[in-house]
Amino acid sequence: MQTLDTILKESAAPAQFARAYLDYLSGLLRRLDADAIAAVIEELESARTKGNTVFVVGNGGSAATASHMANDLSVGAHPRDGAPPFRVLALTDNAAAMTAIGNDAGYEHLFTYQLRAHYRAGDKLIAISASGNSPNIVEAARWVRKQGGRVIALVGFDGGELKRLADVLIHAETPKGEYGPVEDVHMIMDHLVYTWLKTKAGSSNK
Repeated sequence: MQTLDTILKESAAPAQFARAYLDYLSGLLRRLDADAIAAVIEELESARTKGNTVFVVGNGGSAATASHMANDLSVGAHPRDGAPPFRVLALTDNAAAMTAIGNDAGYEHLFTYQLRAHYRAGDKLIAISASGNSPNIVEAARWVRKQGGRVIALVGFDGGELKRLADVLIHAETPKGEYGPVEDVHMIMDHLVYTWLKTKAGSSNK
C-alpha cells in the first residue's frame, strides 16, 4: 500500500514528488463517503433553519481549519432570499480565553469551558482532529453528547476516539502521522460544503 513515506522515498525530484502527492491526495478524496458529506450539509442546514449555533474546534493546523470553516460558513455562505444565516463559531479564536483556560484549568479543558458558557440546547459541534484522540477535542465531544447535542467529526489515521463519538463522521483514513494529507482533505471538505451552501441555502431550487 502506498503511503506518504513511500512516496518520499521513491521521489528523486520535486516535480515527481508533487505529482505523486497529488495522486495520493486524489485517492484519499475518492474514498470519502459522499453520503456522510451530504449528512454534514444536512446538519448545518438544520442548525441554520432552527437558529442553532455550530461550534468548531481543533488544535494546530486543525485550529486553522476550524477558523477558516467558521469564516466560510458564517460570513461567506449567506443564504439567498433573506433566509436566516449560519451561526458558526470557532472556539479557537479567542486567545485571551484559551490562554486563561490553559493556564488556570489545563489545556484539556480548552473547549469545554467555552462550551459551558455558550452552548444552548440544539447546538452542534464540529470536532477536527487528525488522530481523533486529542484530549481537549474528545472531552468537548463527550460534553456535547451529554447535553444531547450532535457531533460532526473530521478525522484521519484510524479515526481514534472521535470515530466512536461522532454522529456524522468524515474519515480520511491514512497511516498514523500523515497530518498533511488529512488536513488537506479537511480543508477541501470545508470548501465543498461551503460552495454548496453558499449556492443552495435558502433557495427553493435545492
